[in-house]
Amino acid sequence: MIAPHGSDSLNPLYVADDAARAKLQAEAEKLPSLLVSSAAAANAVMLGAGYFNPLTGYMNLADALSVAESMKTTSGLFWPVPIVNLTKDDSIKAGSRIALRDPNVDGHPVLAVMDVAAVEAVSDAQIQLMAEKIFGTLDPKHPGVATFTGQGNTLLSGAIQVLNYSYFPAEFPDTFRTAVQIRDEIKSRGWNTVVAFQTRNPMHRAHEELCRMAKERLNADGIVIHMLLGKLKPGDIPADVRDACIRKMVEVYFEPNTVMVTGYGFDMLYAGPREAVLHAVFRQNMGATHLIVGRDHAGVGSYYGPFDAQTIFEQVPAGALKIQIFGADNTAWSKKLGKVVMMREAPDHTPEDFINLSGTKVREMLGQGIAPPPEFSRPEVAKILMQYYQSIGG
Repeated sequence: MIAPHGSDSLNPLYVADDAARAKLQAEAEKLPSLLVSSAAAANAVMLGAGYFNPLTGYMNLADALSVAESMKTTSGLFWPVPIVNLTKDDSIKAGSRIALRDPNVDGHPVLAVMDVAAVEAVSDAQIQLMAEKIFGTLDPKHPGVATFTGQGNTLLSGAIQVLNYSYFPAEFPDTFRTAVQIRDEIKSRGWNTVVAFQTRNPMHRAHEELCRMAKERLNADGIVIHMLLGKLKPGDIPADVRDACIRKMVEVYFEPNTVMVTGYGFDMLYAGPREAVLHAVFRQNMGATHLIVGRDHAGVGSYYGPFDAQTIFEQVPAGALKIQIFGADNTAWSKKLGKVVMMREAPDHTPEDFINLSGTKVREMLGQGIAPPPEFSRPEVAKILMQYYQSIGG
């Protein structure tokens, strides 16, 4: 099986031993507390689950700036996005041991215990520098920029021990999986070549066929559909609806033991190219050998070029990642060929030769109870989406 990123074995920060976790939980209730941001909480979940191997906690300012500037820590570890705990609370002292409380669960239970190695003031200029490098823009309308720049100017760094995975196991018991669990299941299925597909949306016919194309062309043993389960921007389809759509599609249209439907507990960054590289890092950690990177992967609005998330991998130093990228163009149903194709592989086609609806048009149709054509969306999937859009008034 493919090795994790940066180490020979996966080192999740979740305290798996029941007795040790109970002891730490009891200690945590007596420690000073910090209610962290949703972004910092998501980082803790990913650290706990092994997705952010080999990190041992939140980065200090020097590492965060180095990662933003050059995609590597001060020690030389390749990493594409700062993993930080930024806060507006300036009362925490370096050398202290604190309980990190979850902002996304009622009662704010302890999510992790942190040994605070350093407390550093981050200037507005440094916040902006990091944001510009991560997101490629400082436009406050960009949802990732707004989130990152609004967390605060105090950076807490240090190792953490994770006590739970926030709301994800309770809300998505059949879907949320740690990197450890996915590795174990890949091994139990006997898969060697494994394709990961990232999604924060329901999968239409084109996405389904893209997964099938990648599996066939790479002679892969299986596909891991790995959906984001955390916070999204307003207007995105909720994870439970997306989950139902994807499971129905897999159940009806894929052969048994060829697809795993899973999810991970992280908030969407909308960081385009940088986020695509982060996706590759943590898909390697979960055991995938290949990641599908399509047009405008992890993008939002018109902030990124259609293939920026593919070309950024040319900046990844040789040997820094073991996972490989399957670069894809837009896929759509060809009226000429009677099947879904990558548009770049049909040079004799005009735009009119494809069935390719805009997201706005599809939402309008679904809200009116009109199913998109079956060449665009499987009817079973369209039915679930119509019910959702009609429930929210279109």
